[in-house]
Amino acid sequence: MTRISPLILFMTAFILTACEAGTQASQTQKTVETPAETATDRATPLRILEVLSGNDMGGRQTGTEGNAKARAYLLGELKAREVWPLRGDYLHEFSFENRDGEMMEGINLVGIIPGKAEGSGKVLVVTAHYDHIGTRNGEVFHGADDNASGVAGAFAVIDHFQAEPPEHDVVIALLDAEEMGLQGARAFLKDQIVETGLIGLNINFDMLSKNDKNELYAAGAWHRRVLEPLLNAVAAEAPVGLKLGHDDPALGQDDWTLQSDHGPFHQAGIPFVYFGVEDHVDYHRPTDTFDRVPQDFFLRSIETVVMAAEKFDAELGTIAAAE
Repeated sequence: MTRISPLILFMTAFILTACEAGTQASQTQKTVETPAETATDRATPLRILEVLSGNDMGGRQTGTEGNAKARAYLLGELKAREVWPLRGDYLHEFSFENRDGEMMEGINLVGIIPGKAEGSGKVLVVTAHYDHIGTRNGEVFHGADDNASGVAGAFAVIDHFQAEPPEHDVVIALLDAEEMGLQGARAFLKDQIVETGLIGLNINFDMLSKNDKNELYAAGAWHRRVLEPLLNAVAAEAPVGLKLGHDDPALGQDDWTLQSDHGPFHQAGIPFVYFGVEDHVDYHRPTDTFDRVPQDFFLRSIETVVMAAEKFDAELGTIAAAE
């Protein structure tokens, strides 16, 4: 018997709108020039990284013209791949109060790759924030590693699962306003864009491209021990040195549990795995540019997170059963 996933049932009320959006996406695909993508494509992650970190994006700070330009570019990439809009629309608009007490508007981009509906009934949510810290005193903070690299990782996962459909529904959330206090992730959960009880795991990508020791970290197993053997299995085959850590509260500032968009998922009781590199000299500086990214490490890092996404999709039932 083929079981229909709860999220697909949840989407039924929006199906007419989604079909219309799908038609628009098909029309858009004819006009957006996107190279042929495969699970092993190397040009596409580099292209996305370079475009998002360009001068014309102005550092992508939430609420700015550069942020809107980045969002429009990413929306075109989603449509070109015919990723389904979730709830009939890709745009999740939200309001929040910034650190100065001012009300601001942010916009997440959310799509779904339907699974085979043969899994555990849980949903895999992949997140990466597309905002950065903008332009200061005339200098653009390009945000190549932070976090154009993570967005490129999310699109690599999309391309993989479009070529090889996942077992479970996979929601891709490109989040806004991370740099202003993880606001996009908080709004995603508060507004129940995916019902919290359906989310089996959050995979978050934030800074995947720069490390001179060939190291990429995966945080989250300290909180959910069921993740440790799965991550070790990925590490055994990964083309980078995948290390587990930065998730023990005893580490103080070196504990990354609440330091990126996976934090609100953790606080909501949802298992997470965060992939990222340790801070480097270009972190939150204007020098975080495309030309300073070591392309070989970045591409191997991308390959690693795609391997991990595939592994977690296959084992999502095991993760859910351990809760």
